[in-house]
Amino acid sequence: MVSRRLIAVWTFFDICLLSAGAITVAMSILLRAPNLLNNMVFTKAHITAGVALGISLLLTFVLSVGAIVQPNHVTIGLVILNWALLFDGIIVIVVGSLIWFFTLEKRKNYEKIFLALAAPQRVAVQDKFQCCGYFGVSDAEIGGNFCSNATFVQTTIAADKNFCVGPVSDYADRSLNMAFTSIYSFMAIIICLLLASLCVIRKREEDERFKKIDAKRGGRGFV
Repeated sequence: MVSRRLIAVWTFFDICLLSAGAITVAMSILLRAPNLLNNMVFTKAHITAGVALGISLLLTFVLSVGAIVQPNHVTIGLVILNWALLFDGIIVIVVGSLIWFFTLEKRKNYEKIFLALAAPQRVAVQDKFQCCGYFGVSDAEIGGNFCSNATFVQTTIAADKNFCVGPVSDYADRSLNMAFTSIYSFMAIIICLLLASLCVIRKREEDERFKKIDAKRGGRGFV
């Protein structure tokens, strides 16, 4: 019989998988909400990938519940679960790497995003980070509380080089690093649950083998 300790370990990592999926979906939904900085830092591709990952983890949890409640001699559910976990692992690597690769050229990437913003949004970003323009005064949006007039931008900002590329990149770097680090950490849950499932399969197969041997001996056991 599979030990209670092994089932407890398996259950713990399965609940961790559920939590990872729920948190990923919840955070992806929150990032869709209107928020200038979050909407600027996380692209639609990032958010869609996060939703896909979260749903995949939640579906795997549902599959795991059906697999573990099967009778001991039925291990196909756990085998399918392990293949699903391997698939989840691939998605984790792809989504985490998608965000990580985006950080490698974040200064260039966010220039395009900054310039694509509507004028009021660029003004809001400049007021938030107390900067004008992205790489220079040529793309500064005049208005708001900080970049209030062209003279201030052309003299003070041009001299101090107080452009938005630095603060915007720093903010994005912190947010994206936290995102892909958290996603990569899900691999630990997936690997541990995979190993626990393999142990449960091995123990169930072992129990069934001993039952068959015991049945051939007339139910007398080995002692």
